[in-house]
Amino acid sequence: MSERERIKTTKGQIVDYWIGHEDECGLSVDFAEAHERCWRCGCKRGLERCHIIPHSLGGRDTPSNFVLLCSRCHLDNPNVSDPEIMWDWLRAYAVPFYDTFWNIHGMKEYERIYGVSFRQEMKIRNITKKNQDEMNDILKEMIQNASYHFGDPHLNIATLAGIYRMAIKEYDMRHGLDTEKKIHPCINIAEFL
Repeated sequence: MSERERIKTTKGQIVDYWIGHEDECGLSVDFAEAHERCWRCGCKRGLERCHIIPHSLGGRDTPSNFVLLCSRCHLDNPNVSDPEIMWDWLRAYAVPFYDTFWNIHGMKEYERIYGVSFRQEMKIRNITKKNQDEMNDILKEMIQNASYHFGDPHLNIATLAGIYRMAIKEYDMRHGLDTEKKIHPCINIAEFL
């Protein structure tokens, strides 16, 4: 098998191309910052040139066949021969504010695991914007009780969900509440909304 040719298309060429060919509406990045923020998660990180149609499926080294993704998102991107799929995927994961993507997905993971959203947990405990400082302090403490997977300098979504759960349990302990009795999957969550 021959060695693959080095990508010649620059990140600047990719951004310049897509500014004129794709609407940034519904993406996690504003094209004014597309050279420094991941087009999927919107985080400011080192960016990689990601093929829209993979090289292995005949994708070419042209600006129209690349988007810019951080290494985490690059690993998750669709590897298919239909270029529309990339744009569908990018828009499906769009977030309205920079640097919120991973926390939002950590909260979705929390709901998947515990059957209730973190927001509902806060509402049930009557934690509002006025008294949220205590929960923020607890969350900061819980981050100290978590670590990264070897080789990945980021907290993954399962770890983030765990941090949120540990914070709820700590809040409940400080306030004499029983976490397990506060919410149970068999309880109708709608009655708390």
